[in-house]
Amino acid sequence: MPADERCAVRRDRARASVPRLLAAAPAPSGVPLPPGLALRGRLATGIRRPETPRGSGRGGSGSRTPRTGRGGGPRRTYERARRAWDRPLTAYYVILGSSLLITVLGLVMVYSASMIKALDISKPPTYFFGKQFLAAVVGGALMLIAARMPVKLHRALAYPILAVTAFLMVLVQVPGIGKSVNGNQNWIYLGGPFQLQPSEFGKLALVLWGADLLARKQDKRLLSQWKHMLVPLVPVAFMLLGLIMLGADMGTAIILTAILFGLLWLAGAPTRLFVGVLGFAAVIAFLLIRTSPNRMSRLACMGVSEPDPEGGCWQAAHGIYALASGGWFGSGLGASVEKWGQLPEPHTDFIFAITGEELGLAGTLSVLALFAALGYAGIRVAGRTEDPFVRYAAGGVTTWITAQAVINIGAVLGLLPIAGVPLPLFSYGRSALLPTMFAVGLMIAFAREDPAAKAALAMRKPGVRWKTMRRRVKKRPSGER
Repeated sequence: MPADERCAVRRDRARASVPRLLAAAPAPSGVPLPPGLALRGRLATGIRRPETPRGSGRGGSGSRTPRTGRGGGPRRTYERARRAWDRPLTAYYVILGSSLLITVLGLVMVYSASMIKALDISKPPTYFFGKQFLAAVVGGALMLIAARMPVKLHRALAYPILAVTAFLMVLVQVPGIGKSVNGNQNWIYLGGPFQLQPSEFGKLALVLWGADLLARKQDKRLLSQWKHMLVPLVPVAFMLLGLIMLGADMGTAIILTAILFGLLWLAGAPTRLFVGVLGFAAVIAFLLIRTSPNRMSRLACMGVSEPDPEGGCWQAAHGIYALASGGWFGSGLGASVEKWGQLPEPHTDFIFAITGEELGLAGTLSVLALFAALGYAGIRVAGRTEDPFVRYAAGGVTTWITAQAVINIGAVLGLLPIAGVPLPLFSYGRSALLPTMFAVGLMIAFAREDPAAKAALAMRKPGVRWKTMRRRVKKRPSGER
């Protein structure tokens, strides 16, 4: 190639590279670029460089632009929390963790609140704690069994549990077998220190049987007719309520009524039907309260701050005293004053008051937060399933535990009448603890049945994880670590 042609080629290459160089490197300050060259550089690269003010860079002293990619603002925190809650195993871990924490904290508070009561009846200080701990171990085994059982087996057990529970509730009224405790004839004496309260198992029986009944009717598309929605669910529930009220146990009857209304609401009962059943139940409750001086006195103790001169409302007033003396962080574990004979039933119905006195507002709010987490996780399980039985059963168990906790805590705070129901998983009471822990295992089983949760749990098995890791190792290049 001649020399003049080589020079022409080099000149053309140089002209073509000028726009790229100008676009890549900015000109020194004070030296303006020719307009043609600057325009050609931007057109050649196709990139328009943003104009940033001086001093706004990483090392400048001017104002910096806020970075939204890695910020920790409220919106990003909310997004992280929402993503964490949407994970498949969140409900599974929340139900398991909150129920175990409530049970363990309840064991600690039962030991602290029952020491003086045990010494008062000439028993060792660990008397009530040992019985509750044994019930918690048995209940933990029941919870594990219920969590591992398939849904079909739970449905198969619905009718046997209902039949056995109804039979035991009839035996309560038989003289010589039934036993009266605090004026309520709802216990069966089994000999020695063993006694059973069948009405506590009636809650579990109504949840399982009612969920199975409504699920079968929904599969046949019969719930659109009011007679199929009410019969035989409402008559069987009223039969259980009648057996309970024969023993004068108003508190358990209220919880059973709440479960019934929860099942009807989940089944999509129309408003007029729902209001009609609710009005009928309210009339019956009014007559039962009006005809009983004991229940009328409990209703009159709502909101009192001190007992009357004749000794009425003693328990309600001293429950408020215990909560008021706790302060922010309480007087210390075991340092309660009200449990020294001032507050009746400190380890059963009013254990929340002792918790407020010894652990303060921080302890009571922690208990409330655990119950709120358990209830919200139960709502999530009931709302995300496609199985109608799982939806009704999970909703029934959530209604049961939440309503009982609200009634117990409301009575301690003076916002509701004293109904005589224990705080679920927390108060002393073996007959109440066993079916409640089985119901928690039921919800754990339902949380495990979610398809996404099944896949996530399968990936956590050691064999599956090892195989997955081996497949990933095979895909890597030979020279890469």
